[in-house]
Amino acid sequence: MTRFHRIALTAALAVATGSAVLAQSFTSSQESSDMTSHSINVTTDLSYSVPGTHAQASQRTVSVDGQAAKLLRYERRDGRNAGLEGEHFSAVVAADGTLKGFANISLDLAGKPLPTRQRSEQIAREFLQQTAPDLLPRMKISWIDPHDEPILVQRDGKSETIVLTGMKVKARNLADGRWFWVIVGSDEKPMVFERDIVWVTFPGHRKTEKWLHDSWLKTQAG
Repeated sequence: MTRFHRIALTAALAVATGSAVLAQSFTSSQESSDMTSHSINVTTDLSYSVPGTHAQASQRTVSVDGQAAKLLRYERRDGRNAGLEGEHFSAVVAADGTLKGFANISLDLAGKPLPTRQRSEQIAREFLQQTAPDLLPRMKISWIDPHDEPILVQRDGKSETIVLTGMKVKARNLADGRWFWVIVGSDEKPMVFERDIVWVTFPGHRKTEKWLHDSWLKTQAG
């Protein structure tokens, strides 16, 4: 992975108004109304790694299981594979400053050897200890296996889907029954993190919104 820098989300992160730069795929009259009628203040220090090659592309207010949150999206400064389903770093931050999740979808991580299950678990636990220690006391790992994420890339003027694979450490928080996971990339760094995922057992589907999943965002834009 290219160089990283630390981006701190601190106090008074307000939801964007009409002056914000938004990705075209996120623009709608309904969204504009939502963004001007809510505000989120992040009162805790929260840091996560954003690639130094990226710049903020959009920010918007979203709802996560009925609670307001902020969705931030960063894309490459050079425009490589920009837009939905392309390369990006996205994060969802709750109103109280809790990092609900992030996704670092980068072509640079594709096609390389993955860490072992044991190493992936170690990396996931170290990440959780630093970022979400409240999940560790009653953490029960369900499985650790390869997990694929698609990326839409442009080559020779044509669109092509590339598979980005990481090692997914999927676990359940026995304290509240919700799910969380860390997907470790080929660079042995967390590639995806999601927490507090509500799962409906019958008929068997995820209830929590998928703001970090571009394929889901495309359906919402419609």
